[in-house]
Amino acid sequence: MTNHKIETFRSPTYGTLDLAGLVDRAVEFIESEQNSRFRIVIGTDSELVGPQTAHFVSAVVVHHVGHGGVYFWGGINKSGINDLRQRMYEEATYSLSLAQRLIDEFRKKDLPLEKILEIHVDVGEVGETRAMISEIVGMVKGSGFLCKTKPESFAASNVADRHT
Repeated sequence: MTNHKIETFRSPTYGTLDLAGLVDRAVEFIESEQNSRFRIVIGTDSELVGPQTAHFVSAVVVHHVGHGGVYFWGGINKSGINDLRQRMYEEATYSLSLAQRLIDEFRKKDLPLEKILEIHVDVGEVGETRAMISEIVGMVKGSGFLCKTKPESFAASNVADRHT
């Protein structure tokens, strides 16, 4: 299996962190606003940076519903990317991999992330990706996650996109 691990994350609020640091800052943010509604949103975007090479950026948004939030992002280059379909599947795979890693880390903090986690994919009804919607959404939902597509997929289409 291909390595889909992004090791270093950045945040405009907290600087550079590893995954454990990201989780610590997210937990602090959530706990500072007790009895509030939060959701954790993961999205990945990519762009071609060379022949058969793409830069993938995954974003983790801790959304304090109705009050903004904080976000973290990390990127990695991957070679062997041949077409748009492969890029979209890789984006979803990076998001799914990161989601599982976050679930594992949040469990260590006794926070049940599964109920507040959603994945945003960079596919939509308009444009070249429309033919892939059911496949990509099926992949994410089949992995047990809530999935949002464009125009509701802000974590992929806006936050991660800002850093690709």
